[in-house]
Amino acid sequence: MTASPASTAPRLPATGKTAAPASNPAGARRWFALGVLALAQFLVVLDASIVNIALPVLGAELGMDTVALAWVITAYVLAFGGLLLLGGRLGDRWGHRRVFLVGTAGFVAASALAGFSFTDGMLLTARALQGASAALLAPAALALLMRLFVDPADRSKALGVWGGVAGIGSAVGVLLGGVLTATLGWQSVFFINVPVGAVVLVAVPLLIVRDAPAERRRLDVPGAATITGALLAAVGALSAIEQVGVFHVITVGLAIAAAVLGVAFVLIERRAVEPLIPLTVFRNRSLTVGNVVMLLIGAAMVSLFFALSVFMQAVLGYDALTAGLTQLPLAGALVVAAGIVPAVVARFRLPATLIGSLAILAAGLVWLSFAPADAGFVTDILGPSILIGVGMGGAFVTATQLAVDGVEDGESGLAGGLVNTSQQIGGALGLAVLGTLAALRTEAVLESGAGASEALTSGFSWLFLGAAGIAAVAAVVSGLALSRGSRSPHAESATSSPRA
Repeated sequence: MTASPASTAPRLPATGKTAAPASNPAGARRWFALGVLALAQFLVVLDASIVNIALPVLGAELGMDTVALAWVITAYVLAFGGLLLLGGRLGDRWGHRRVFLVGTAGFVAASALAGFSFTDGMLLTARALQGASAALLAPAALALLMRLFVDPADRSKALGVWGGVAGIGSAVGVLLGGVLTATLGWQSVFFINVPVGAVVLVAVPLLIVRDAPAERRRLDVPGAATITGALLAAVGALSAIEQVGVFHVITVGLAIAAAVLGVAFVLIERRAVEPLIPLTVFRNRSLTVGNVVMLLIGAAMVSLFFALSVFMQAVLGYDALTAGLTQLPLAGALVVAAGIVPAVVARFRLPATLIGSLAILAAGLVWLSFAPADAGFVTDILGPSILIGVGMGGAFVTATQLAVDGVEDGESGLAGGLVNTSQQIGGALGLAVLGTLAALRTEAVLESGAGASEALTSGFSWLFLGAAGIAAVAAVVSGLALSRGSRSPHAESATSSPRA
């Protein structure tokens, strides 16, 4: 990558040096700021998975049955996925730094409320507030990153850090949830967010002194209401598939509501003078492809971490802590891969890196599908885990980079909201579809007279193969979309600066 900061920022008349944007910290402070922003994003991703291990203990103490426990996860995912686009647009309007701090403060307060909960209603309310706060925090954090790192080379490195930190959240959540629950009780999985969030709240104002000028335009209230309702209904329908089935009246009703509200949103945006989401933004092929790929990666990733954790505990007999520790090689491979992505992109270009990463991810998932009911970790799990980590790290970073490339200043929050929404919707969709596929296969094998371990193993094998198929589809979509024309939106990323 040959572009320099001087190509995107004005020169000082006396010295010829480059003037950094007023809202950006200079030099090393930018990288400290990136670390703090990534830490906040890590908390958001972590909180979607860290609670899983604590659910049995939590349910026993608060008297929650299986259906109620499912809502501990669903309440967070619903609020987070449903409000992300609105949260991204609020950042564009009111300032990303301001909205980030509000979201972080809300997340810390809601986490404390969850830890102090003594009834199921209090806990579910706290989880919904956590999700709503995360919907403000996550897109604003990504938008701040884009403003901090304007130069293509620096932005690629920053997105590598971002992708690595965000990508390992689910894996580390399983490990950390097991350790905290076993040693300090279920409340600690929520209280851990309080001191970390406090550090973020203190550090960000010191590192990012001022916000960039925000757009003072009217908020598209009808558009915000319809898209938020559509996303809430869509995520709710996908979650209901796992709990009550595909054809239950709740599932069907929510799916119909999502479709109707989605159509209404498109009609509103086509007529709005100042739309919440200008539909022309999807003419940016890079952004569109990045979001489609992120949706598919989310579908494969969430299903994988869920199934791998259950497989290790229910079939292989690992306890919660051991199951978490066995995912460290995957997480480590993911971090390493995310760190070297910028160098790989500089050599092979982004489309080839993305497609190669997705192919590696698919290969690792296929390999994992052959794990038997008496699998050994070293012989049957370790190799595929490392391959999956490498593929996931590369795919996560490059898809994020595609999704935010070439986005205007006034739409950076929107871009962050879109890519996070794609990941959340993809995760809910993948878990619903692949979880149902695994359950059907397990039931069929049980009816054939096989034992429970063999039936569960066969079901998870189908889930892993399904996830591999999703990764393969993502690779094909990327190849077809990014090869159109001689100059794709990201083909010039090595030589020209994107608009921050």
